[in-house]
Amino acid sequence: MMLHIPGVLSREQVSAIRQRLDAANWVDGKQTVGAQGAQVKRNRQLPEHSALAQELGNIVLAALKNNPIFFAAALPLRIVPPLFNSYAGGEHYGLHVDGAVRNVANANYSLRTDVSSTLFLCDPEDYDGGELEVVDTYGTHEVKLPAGDLILYPSTSLHQVLPVTRGERVCSFLWTQSMIRDDARRTMLFEMDQNITRLRSQLGDSHEVLSLTGQYHNLLRMWSET
Repeated sequence: MMLHIPGVLSREQVSAIRQRLDAANWVDGKQTVGAQGAQVKRNRQLPEHSALAQELGNIVLAALKNNPIFFAAALPLRIVPPLFNSYAGGEHYGLHVDGAVRNVANANYSLRTDVSSTLFLCDPEDYDGGELEVVDTYGTHEVKLPAGDLILYPSTSLHQVLPVTRGERVCSFLWTQSMIRDDARRTMLFEMDQNITRLRSQLGDSHEVLSLTGQYHNLLRMWSET
């Protein structure tokens, strides 16, 4: 499932984060990727162990925690602390698949990457190129969202960031280990959750809505890994 989640960050939050990032010291993005990714990765990142990365990452995590659509779609068990990257002057990230396991900075555990997310911190008109391309069985999808919006997609997807030929593309990105490993099951539960929400707004807590809600939680209980 690919899902566009609008307004994860407010315009004020984006502006405050960008002020901090525009004054930051970036490092070569190859420092946080494996051997395969290093061959096709050309960008800059905020050092993941820096105090600034942790501070800004906490802002992103708090916004995600308060976003019901993100929770319903990702069903997060653990989240890698958000990272931040920048592309300019032809920088790009060629076709790759995210590693299946990520070590968590400043922690003593790893997590499985089930869901990838990119949170845009600039508007489409601020730069040329830089589309996120995600390849799945239905074809190739190009993504370029307004500042504050997030795209969520399976970490199993082949994807790339096209070269930025004008301006600067600044984003935050993160991985989630979901309570539901399988993407098809996550998609089914998300669609069920959204339909229950719509039915509740029309019918209230009717017998049918309560029954469907019970089935949703029973499926979640049956499939979840916690």
